[in-house]
Amino acid sequence: MLILLFIAAVPLGTYMMQLSDEITTSFEGKRWAVPARVYSRSMELYSGAPVSMERLVSELKYLGYRKVSQPDSTGTWAMNGGRLLLRSRPFTFWDGAEPERALDIRVAAGKIKSVMNHETGKEIDLVRLEPLEIGSIYPRDNEDRVILTPDDIPEMLKKSLITIEDRSYYDHFGIDPRGITRAAVSTLVKGRRQGGSTITQQLVKNYFLTPRRDLKRKSKEALMAIILDAKYDKEDILAAYANEIYLGQDGNREIHGFGLASEFFFGVPIAELEIHQIALMVGLIKAPSTYNPRRNPKNALKRRNLVLDVLAEQGVISEGSAAVAKKKSLGVVKKKSTGQGGRFPAFMDLVKRQLRRDYQPEDLTSEGLHIFTTMDPWVQKTAESNVLKRLQQLEKQKGLPKGKLEVAAIIATPQDGEVLAVIGGRKAGYAGFNRALDATRQIGSLVKPAVYLTALQYPDSYSLSTPLDDSKVVLHNRGSKSWSPSNYDHKSHGNVPLELALAKSYNQATVRLGMDIGVERVVKTLHALGMSSEPDPLPSLLLGAVNMTPLEVTQLYQTIASGGYRSPLRAIREVMGPGDKALKRYPLIIKRTVPAGPVYLLSRAMQSVVTRGTSRYLLNALPKSLNLAGKTGTTDNLRDSWFAGFSSDYVTVVWVGRDDNKPAGLSGSSGALRVWADMMKPLKSSPLDLVVPGTIEMARVDPKSGMLFNPVCGGNGVEKPFLRGYTPYEEAYCDSDYLMAPVPAQRSSNQVARPGRGSRDSDGHPDFNGDSWDNSRSRSSKKSNDGLGGFLRGIFE
Repeated sequence: MLILLFIAAVPLGTYMMQLSDEITTSFEGKRWAVPARVYSRSMELYSGAPVSMERLVSELKYLGYRKVSQPDSTGTWAMNGGRLLLRSRPFTFWDGAEPERALDIRVAAGKIKSVMNHETGKEIDLVRLEPLEIGSIYPRDNEDRVILTPDDIPEMLKKSLITIEDRSYYDHFGIDPRGITRAAVSTLVKGRRQGGSTITQQLVKNYFLTPRRDLKRKSKEALMAIILDAKYDKEDILAAYANEIYLGQDGNREIHGFGLASEFFFGVPIAELEIHQIALMVGLIKAPSTYNPRRNPKNALKRRNLVLDVLAEQGVISEGSAAVAKKKSLGVVKKKSTGQGGRFPAFMDLVKRQLRRDYQPEDLTSEGLHIFTTMDPWVQKTAESNVLKRLQQLEKQKGLPKGKLEVAAIIATPQDGEVLAVIGGRKAGYAGFNRALDATRQIGSLVKPAVYLTALQYPDSYSLSTPLDDSKVVLHNRGSKSWSPSNYDHKSHGNVPLELALAKSYNQATVRLGMDIGVERVVKTLHALGMSSEPDPLPSLLLGAVNMTPLEVTQLYQTIASGGYRSPLRAIREVMGPGDKALKRYPLIIKRTVPAGPVYLLSRAMQSVVTRGTSRYLLNALPKSLNLAGKTGTTDNLRDSWFAGFSSDYVTVVWVGRDDNKPAGLSGSSGALRVWADMMKPLKSSPLDLVVPGTIEMARVDPKSGMLFNPVCGGNGVEKPFLRGYTPYEEAYCDSDYLMAPVPAQRSSNQVARPGRGSRDSDGHPDFNGDSWDNSRSRSSKKSNDGLGGFLRGIFE
């Protein structure tokens, strides 16, 4: 017998050594492929921060904070008038850890008045709330989990888990002979299958083995459980089990572990769970589908209460605590997906595209990266909630079939190009075709600011007051039909000031202007603003016959809104890897690509678009004090409706149209402009106060001719900005039968562009490196005393 036992022990020992090596390699190595977590920006609280009480409360709700009478535990808040008491959560950022704090926050007039430590009464300079998790990028096997360390697991969860699943856990050596015997007797004698597996065996089965049930696999499971128990600490094994156990399904995503399940079912970190929530999760282990609290709430409630009764019987909790817990609802929150598409699939799409430039796919699906983005949940949610209602109104007004109108929008910051919100379609949570990033449509009159900006870079020829000829224009092309664009109202308006021509979006004046300065120069301006494609320099480009996505258009208008500083639009701020190590910074890149003076003049003209042009609707829809600037865009047959506009804190582009490219019957002002206003109104933008560059000076001019105001003629004239040294040098003539018609202060728009005096660049622009201009042409030197005009002016002077 001894010899036979010895002979049998040799292969068994060898086999167990192989199993031991297998366990060590897997258990001590990379235990799980942990998905990348994607977070929104963090709300910063400090004295003077532009955060209203409404916005602060909304942020707390997004984060799953609970409103209570007295916030004495993490993740709770209470409010009393303009005072909000908050117990914040700890969070580790790429640049350090933010501790849990007891906060006393005072808010007044839409701003943070003070932030104090509620316990000490001392003021705190800055507090960062934890960011909202907006999505994750998980492995191909669709498993998702939040990794917990032994210290992360609440003591009540440990006790409950052991009581329900393995009461002799701390006493056995990986397998429980008594439990196995009891299960066998129950199966053979009573005919009822009863589980005899320990927590260690369950971990081995789920982590190392297949679900197949036979004697061979069961034997291997027992041997591996013994080895695992001998090699590793009980707390480490329990933590591994808590991270591995399957607890539910979110579409294609598998919910593994209590860390993720806590957030998935209750919307809070595991440290904030109450006993009735812990009992529900522990009860799910037996059959996650059968006891799914969303699909089968009755089954889940019955199972949870049974767990509570067992915990009371075993002395883990008191009978009174169990009774109180059983009276509570399941407490499951509305499902908030943070999988591949996340809660905000359109924005997540942009994030993943920018990540692909720097990371391999396996890094994003296995390394547990933390990706901090620029998304503002308040801005995103507010924009989403105000889109659909307006689209439905527009469909009803135009007699369109329900659901035909689509929308795309981008909201970014003017100064640094951070993308705050992305809307890819009317169904905000639908992870389908992302129109904001992929819908290339003709932009129509949104291109016109580039035409006028190009002209304003030739100050000896063009200013805001320069008269432009808005008469019929015919362009003849060899081998093709002539092109004769008309205005939207099918009228000609004679000579109109450049500023008014842009405000009214006159096509004829714009084409004449663009042909005068050269389409190639307009293309160069578009590239300076941020266009990456190479459009053909055809005359039709001057009226927007160029295809762009809303994201690309936003880049153009960001450069304008920032005063000529182009900052590549970005959705990512930082990436943090394992061990809370900052892996890659996404620095702010700012480059001046357009001179400050001309951009300032253009922005003034774009404010006129709102005050007296195609966007006057905004004067009634939003406060006039915002001084908004923008531009409408409409394409042929009313297929595309655009509006791009900016305040001091937001630059926003909206497109409205149909996916089938059929006419939507909407101009820029009747469609996209209305959606834009609905989105921006609740955001309560800050007024647009344009910074006047040092290259700008003011002059009072005659509103009709654009010449210097002549006080002899009566009236008041209007104050207009000009590039320094390029104010008009002729005074206006009064209406009289004895006076000649005035000569324009700058050349008319049908003359050929010519360089003026002073230093010039290769394209004939004045050399304005930095903000300096050549002022060699003084105002007095530009006056002409020749001919009858000079004689008459001399009389009036």
